[in-house]
Amino acid sequence: MPKTLQLRTYTIKPDALDAWLALWHTEIVPLRRAHGFEIGQAWVDRERSQFVWLIGYAGVDGFAAANARYWNSPERERMALQPEDYLVRSEVRDVEPA
Repeated sequence: MPKTLQLRTYTIKPDALDAWLALWHTEIVPLRRAHGFEIGQAWVDRERSQFVWLIGYAGVDGFAAANARYWNSPERERMALQPEDYLVRSEVRDVEPA
């Protein structure tokens, strides 16, 4: 199965942007990597309170199956992070290199 790449754009509650960034670096990225995801670059647009990042998965089971395992993992369930506490909106696009 070919590698799936997603470009994710999150609009974050303005007062929660820095807290989101800290959690993303310390909790989300390590756990995503532990589940076989590759984390590409990430960007912050403070003026729009947006966080944009690239995530990939190349496993034979596919992105959707790996994503479900991530969300249902005991480590994710223990995480003190609920997306609705931080995110106002999210947009996910499957992309490919040009």
